Amino acid sequence: MQNVDEIFARFKELRIGVIGDVMLDTYMWGHVERISPEAPVPIVSLDKKEQRIGGAGNVALNIQSLGATAFVLSVTGEDEEAVCLHKLFQKQAINADYSVQSASRITTNKTRIISRNQQMMRLDAEITTDLAKDEEARLLASFEQFLAIEKPHLVILEDYNKGVLTERVIHSTIELCKKAGVLTAVDPKRKNFFEYRGVDIFKPNLKEVREALNLLFTDADQGLLEDIHQQLHSHLGHEVSFITLSEKGVFYQQADRANILPSHIRNVADVSGAGDTVIAVAALVYAATKDIHLMAEMANIAGGLVCEVVGTAAIDRQKLLHECEALLGF
Repeated sequence: MQNVDEIFARFKELRIGVIGDVMLDTYMWGHVERISPEAPVPIVSLDKKEQRIGGAGNVALNIQSLGATAFVLSVTGEDEEAVCLHKLFQKQAINADYSVQSASRITTNKTRIISRNQQMMRLDAEITTDLAKDEEARLLASFEQFLAIEKPHLVILEDYNKGVLTERVIHSTIELCKKAGVLTAVDPKRKNFFEYRGVDIFKPNLKEVREALNLLFTDADQGLLEDIHQQLHSHLGHEVSFITLSEKGVFYQQADRANILPSHIRNVADVSGAGDTVIAVAALVYAATKDIHLMAEMANIAGGLVCEVVGTAAIDRQKLLHECEALLGF
């Protein structure tokens, strides 16, 4: 059995690229004391405003928080939101030098209005159409530079259906990584679900799998999940299936090795961003150890931990370390 301290120490040696849809998460916190006389809606008196890194950027933030070196590659607009996002990247020491900007797009900004730790409304400003051909070409040229100069250990493709991960970008990224001997992991969405052929780790959630394969079931036991892995493998030819099961935990399979790991009891405050943390921790542990069981165990613990925090937040390194020692017994 590998020592947790040694694994966490190994994170510092890793360089991880995250390519996909970055976004700005804006939180407006306030309190409600009355209903509007203009319409039957609550009046929120704002107390504070906070901006955080979201989307693929949050995956990079989790990686950086765990001690590895994170690089984020995306396409943003040429706007104030992009400036704010890049300042946040700089503050967290996340390298965004290989990202590109486009005057024809806007930077995705999700504004959440929260009162009493409950989300009351979300306002989305975004463009979700696929990148234009010249934008794809610029991003891929930058990605090739990234591979050649930084020599990453693993690249995560983080898809939020906002148009950055087009078929061309997906196929080219995976092919370039294979040629360079770089591991790949993907957090897919429905639109391009079956485009991620040949990746090392494929991490959908159960709902996405059910929709993609047109399956009808209410509960998934290990036998069904192993059958799902085989169906996915026939489409993708990937190495590892890592399926999150919401409150029921996670499932993993590589070749004939498969298991369901139940979730640990948590005081859930907010599930937003949990998937980002899970893929970040899974990618780091796999890159450091190549042990899929340990990958699933630690990512499962991390996903539960961040659900105890309101809003998109990175995993706390020391807290995860202590939890892994306590729950995994080493």
